[in-house]
Amino acid sequence: MNQQKIGEYIAKKRKEHNMTQIQLAEKLGVSNKTVSKWENGKCMPDYSVIKQLCQTLDTSVGELLNGDDMVNKAVMEDQTFSILERISVLEKERIYFMGIGLVFMGILLLVLSKFMGGTNVQDFISGLLFGISLGEILVGIFVIIRNLVQRNAG
Repeated sequence: MNQQKIGEYIAKKRKEHNMTQIQLAEKLGVSNKTVSKWENGKCMPDYSVIKQLCQTLDTSVGELLNGDDMVNKAVMEDQTFSILERISVLEKERIYFMGIGLVFMGILLLVLSKFMGGTNVQDFISGLLFGISLGEILVGIFVIIRNLVQRNAG
């Protein structure tokens, strides 16, 4: 995807609809500076506004991402597979970091459980925290290892 080409396409379609950057920004609920950044190729429209942007400019997502009214089906297919691949990678990374978070939280609870104690209630809570922390650590390690095995297999 060429950000500059997409930006030029957004500007072209906006002008075809006789809209200023301010008018387009108001319709989309963004600032006119954001629209300017899109049109200058400095950044891409956020996922949350792409559908509304395409509807406002009477274009398809494929045409927008291609930066051209004439969408080549092969290009569309390549872009679709590229996007799906990126989503898959992000999902795997999210799961990996969830596992790390579980291990980290388990360690924190383990440390917290060592500072509790004294009365029967505090000993019970300390033991409960200890058990929960071990469970979290084990689940976190399982998630990390499973994610790494899937990453290496795929």
